[in-house]
Amino acid sequence: MNYLYAAATHRGRMRNNNEDSHWPTTSGRSSGPLVVMVADGMGGAVGGEVASNVAIDTASSGEGSVAERFDRANSGIYERSLAEPSLAGMGTTLTMVELLSEGAAHLAHVGDSRAYLWHSGRLAQLTEDHTVVAEQLAAGHITEADIANHPQRSMLTRVLGLTPEIDVDRSDLHLEAGDRLLVCSDGLTNMLDDPAIAHLLSHGPPEEVAWNLVEAANRAGGHDNITVLVIAVEP
Repeated sequence: MNYLYAAATHRGRMRNNNEDSHWPTTSGRSSGPLVVMVADGMGGAVGGEVASNVAIDTASSGEGSVAERFDRANSGIYERSLAEPSLAGMGTTLTMVELLSEGAAHLAHVGDSRAYLWHSGRLAQLTEDHTVVAEQLAAGHITEADIANHPQRSMLTRVLGLTPEIDVDRSDLHLEAGDRLLVCSDGLTNMLDDPAIAHLLSHGPPEEVAWNLVEAANRAGGHDNITVLVIAVEP
């Protein structure tokens, strides 16, 4: 398999800085292995940006499984917050996919950034949001219609960096030629619904798609930082 990938990021229309980080930072092509990831920081303007940067820097350096990369990222943030009290309480989401040459992929995830798969004309969300509203929705305590105005709609229940160890969601999948992967921060998914994302994801080369998604989220309000990684799977 060959993977054609592209990234796009923007601070949005309401924020003064961008607390998202991603890897790779440029467009390219790879036959694998390839690791792609998006992190969305929290903990104030400085802390959030530091947390997401540390996560991406530590997870992208060196080798190792997705589990080992997550351990490095979590430890790096946690130790940095202990060393610098002004950064106490910082954390970040992290959604990561490792793509292998034969089409196998390993997914790991913490937080409310997301991974999607577009396959045979259908879009499927591969990750579960670690948020208060997602847990309440799963338990049947609220409906989809309640989420937009819920007072805790942005409250995360799991992030990297707050504790020495972290529970990571992991899954495996097999990719086929023609598939497309999207890894993104919630600045995209809070602005665009799945049908809009599916339409944009399925049309055009990855770099064009990535910026089309960012621009569409900004047109819809751009309430948060927006970061997307688009990967097209080729023979």
